Amino acid sequence: MRQGRAADELPLMPLGRSPRSRRELLPKVLWIGVWLVFLSPPVHDLASGHHTTGGTLAGWLGLAAFVGIYLTVVFRNMSRSALPPRLVGALIAVLGALAVLLSLTLGSHWLGLFVYVSVACGATLPLRAAYWTIPVTAGAMTLVGLHVGEDEALDLVILVLLIGFAMTGVRQLVRTTVELRQARATVAQLAANEERLRLARDLHDLLGHSLSLITLKSELAGRMLPAHPDKAAQQVADIEQVSRQALVDVREAVTGYRRPRLADELAGTQVALTAAGISVETPAEPDLEGIGEDSESALAWALREAVTNVVRHSGARRCTVDLVRRQTLDGPVLELSVEDNGSGGPGAGAGNGLTGLTERLEKAGGSLDAGRTRHGFRLVARVPANAPADVGSGA
Repeated sequence: MRQGRAADELPLMPLGRSPRSRRELLPKVLWIGVWLVFLSPPVHDLASGHHTTGGTLAGWLGLAAFVGIYLTVVFRNMSRSALPPRLVGALIAVLGALAVLLSLTLGSHWLGLFVYVSVACGATLPLRAAYWTIPVTAGAMTLVGLHVGEDEALDLVILVLLIGFAMTGVRQLVRTTVELRQARATVAQLAANEERLRLARDLHDLLGHSLSLITLKSELAGRMLPAHPDKAAQQVADIEQVSRQALVDVREAVTGYRRPRLADELAGTQVALTAAGISVETPAEPDLEGIGEDSESALAWALREAVTNVVRHSGARRCTVDLVRRQTLDGPVLELSVEDNGSGGPGAGAGNGLTGLTERLEKAGGSLDAGRTRHGFRLVARVPANAPADVGSGA
């Protein structure tokens, strides 16, 4: 239990992220402090009294300067406000000069400083620079060790090389972790954008159709009210039913479960166009054998958007809805066409509805063609006529 509480009080610092508070800074300090174990020989050498007073004082000052520069380089490299590359290179050069100077003047106990120079090279310099500065550091330590008569300097060379190149690996791991975290954030942002786009499409298609129908029936009720109150009451009842259904559709769209059915949309097409005073011809019953749910839903959205545009923008008096199967070079498709004898509405470019509809059909593997004809406006939506299960069984 105590270990669990300690872990909660001292959370591990996420790899590749700068400390944002004192609680996150402490693990970083402990991690860096472990490496200060190589300072024990120089400290013990200064405390032993083997040097003169001036030599000891100079040793303490040189050691303090060395540790301060090392911690500055490493700490600033982990923070958001990293030092300029040229300044980092200059500070590492100063570290190397101090390591050489202190080892030559104070003895072999100071050769461990080269370990810190190697760590600084691997942790802060670019990889190409680190790959040659680490061996140079090891070579300099070897020469200094031979000069001060330290036979074990060759054994320390291996440690300098291993730690230096290990730090380059840790640095690459940190960089990969940062890139992975950024990629995950990007994927999450794209998913959020896609969900907002889906919701915008659903609400546009749902509310556009429902509000157009409510407007039409309200106008009819207003015209019928003086002379035919019974018929006006029927229109008001229809308005209530449409508004209730619109609320249900909006809730389903928000929760992501809205999947309209083509048969229901065909029935709604008859009601909407008739209420608008437009004669309509629709297929008796759609043949949806082998059509996947996504393809059927895309066609249903296409029919809803097309009918909404006919009611709101076209000024048409006649509309024909057709649903046929065709064989194309890409395989069998189910084709929905909606054609009217109106003007096609204002503007020459595709509006938000057609743009969203094109995206829906493309996700289902289909396509959309829409444009003016000699006698009005025509919208054609196509989806594959083979459901995924049928494709797999036929393979």
